Amino acid sequence: MTRTTPHTTVEPLTRAERLRPGARVAVVAPSGPIPEERLRAGLDILRGWDLDPVVAPHVLDAHPTLGYLAGADRARARDLTEAYCDPSVSAVICARGGYGVQRMVDLVDWAAIRAAGPKAFIGYSDVTALHEAFAVRTGRATLHGPMVAAATFLADPHTQESLRATLFEPESVRTLGLETARPLVPGRARGVTLGGCVSLLAADLGTPHGRPSARGGLLLLEDVGEEPYRLDRILTQLLRSGWLDGVAGVGLGSWEECGPYEDVRAVLVDRLGGLGIPVVEELGFGHSGTALTVPLGVPGVLDAETCALTLDVPALI
Repeated sequence: MTRTTPHTTVEPLTRAERLRPGARVAVVAPSGPIPEERLRAGLDILRGWDLDPVVAPHVLDAHPTLGYLAGADRARARDLTEAYCDPSVSAVICARGGYGVQRMVDLVDWAAIRAAGPKAFIGYSDVTALHEAFAVRTGRATLHGPMVAAATFLADPHTQESLRATLFEPESVRTLGLETARPLVPGRARGVTLGGCVSLLAADLGTPHGRPSARGGLLLLEDVGEEPYRLDRILTQLLRSGWLDGVAGVGLGSWEECGPYEDVRAVLVDRLGGLGIPVVEELGFGHSGTALTVPLGVPGVLDAETCALTLDVPALI
């Protein structure tokens, strides 16, 4: 049987405005439950940037029977919708990842969010499913970046500064990559950024609003807690579905708790090396000790010689 691959191409998305001192930012919890002490510490960091953080009503909720969820699906979806649509809010940042976005993403009022206009949306991990939803359902760029109650954000000054600079001075962080970055496959590619946790991207396949293809995109991949054979299965699913056909380049972040890196690297080489496109590893985003903020939906160049992702335009306008 011949596979029919969609011919859609990843296009640049609408960017939000940068933040100004005193801006109000809303904190939401679309996934797992939040330790209150870590939330307080994260809010203090935001206040130190002269931001005015407000916490959505259900952020500290716990699901009555499913302890891995931060409250009921409809409550989490309502928090996101109301926070994003609040005209006094300039940005929405997630408190943490975990699991739960796939349960609430279709309960979000996307028509209301489209009507509200673009604003910065920040998160990673399980929030990958929301990044994809914002891209496909609203045509808006988002920020793959640290979350308010995440351990890395609380502990690592470089992670904090990457997000702060992206929000306030986005033109200062148009070249992204840590010193750890190195070529997995040589070359140079131009495209529009997309991606996040590879397991969430694979889980989106076949859903009613899933992105049909990564064609023409600069695909950014990372994950946590997925053993090498599971990463093999996930990447093989993306390959077999045709989702990776025509992708321009791949930037790889961290693979925390995925086993010895040499074993993970062998899978990445085996599954991605045959695509005939540039691949750069260890760029410095994801669940790592230092997690750079990377915009999704923004055009740029991935260069395996300089081992950097350079954006054509700032993440925010």
